[in-house]
Amino acid sequence: MDDPETMRWVWLIATAVFLGDELLTAGALVLLPFALGTGVAATIAFAGVDVEWQWLMFLLVAIVTSFAFLPLRRRLDRAPQHVGVGAGRLLNQEAVVLETIEEGPTGVGMVRVGRETWRATSGDGRRFDIGTHVTVTYVEGTGVVVAERT
Repeated sequence: MDDPETMRWVWLIATAVFLGDELLTAGALVLLPFALGTGVAATIAFAGVDVEWQWLMFLLVAIVTSFAFLPLRRRLDRAPQHVGVGAGRLLNQEAVVLETIEEGPTGVGMVRVGRETWRATSGDGRRFDIGTHVTVTYVEGTGVVVAERT
C-alpha cells in the first residue's frame, strides 16, 4: 500500500464509502469526519504527494473535524424528537367529539384534533357524545381510533 497510484484510488473509494454510510445514518455525524479526511487524502494523492503525508493529513483532518462536530452532535441530541410524521403526529393528542361516536365496533363519528377534523371510531366500542374530550390512540387509514381521556 505504499504505491501512490494505488493509494489515490483507495482514498477515493474510502471517501465514497464513508459518505454513503453517513447518508444512510442520518443525523449521526460519525462518519463524516472520516469522509472529509479521506477526501483530503485523495485530493493530495492525486496531486502526487507522498503516502506518508496522505496518512498524516487524513488523521489530522479526521481528528480535528471529529472534535469540531461535537457541539453540533450534542445540540442535535438535545433537540426534541418528533413522535410521528403525517397522521402519526396525532397519536396521544387530545380530540373533541364533534359528531357522536355510536356504541359498538361500527360506530363512527367525527372529532377535532387541533384544527383538523377526522373520522373517528371508539377503540373499545364505547359511545362518546358531542363535546367529550378523548385521546387519539391509533391512526387507521383516513380515520382515528379514540379512547376515554385519562
